[in-house]
Amino acid sequence: MVTEPTPFGFHDLKLAIEVVKKMKIPFGVIINRYGIGDKNIEKFCEKENIKVLLKIPEKKKIAYFYSKGISIVSESYEWHEMFGQVFDIIKWEVNR
Repeated sequence: MVTEPTPFGFHDLKLAIEVVKKMKIPFGVIINRYGIGDKNIEKFCEKENIKVLLKIPEKKKIAYFYSKGISIVSESYEWHEMFGQVFDIIKWEVNR
């Protein structure tokens, strides 16, 4: 699941988590625009033993690429590697 560290993002995340837990669907959390809000999502995930897979910081470079329809993965080896690691974690979880 992807969320932003805002009150609205946190609220929607909790609703979505209720659904996937009832459906017994494995999940993790990616925090987008990390650094703009508070740490409530991280604290919640830690308390509920939910894995935070990635924290995507709020950066002008990322926003610029997004506004142009360009994937940050294709423009930055750093992000290509990080998203690759998230993919590997998800693949491992699905296949176990």
